[in-house]
Amino acid sequence: MTDAAAEVPAGSAGTGWKRPAPTLTTDTARPEGGGRAAPGDAPAPARQWPLLTVLTLAGIGLLVVGTDPFPQAFRIGAMLVGAALLVGAVMRRALPSVGMLAVRSRFTDMITYGVMGGLIVLLALMVQPKPWLKIPFLEEVLHLTVT
Repeated sequence: MTDAAAEVPAGSAGTGWKRPAPTLTTDTARPEGGGRAAPGDAPAPARQWPLLTVLTLAGIGLLVVGTDPFPQAFRIGAMLVGAALLVGAVMRRALPSVGMLAVRSRFTDMITYGVMGGLIVLLALMVQPKPWLKIPFLEEVLHLTVT
């Protein structure tokens, strides 16, 4: 008997037999949203529209910061980058399939995108000069660390 024949269980040759699913998972599972966001016959950009939406919004924000076309452009651009992450968190929560936007589990992705996006927006609102948002206890903490 050859090695290949020894590995196939008796009576299963050509019958489409598959081994039963394991009762205990010992490997890392694929993210639950890791499937395609569009049918497989759609072109690649259409299948990844959630990721492209987030990247486009973040790219526009970086373009605004980089070109500095108007006063306070750095603030608006940074807020767009933060908003892109918040949009990613919302899409990760609301859509059953988000393509490559799914990196880890749904919960981990939502928390990561949401916290990072929220912090970027918060910092963009508080940046000097002339902050749009003033939080007194944070100003005191910053004053103590700078002096």
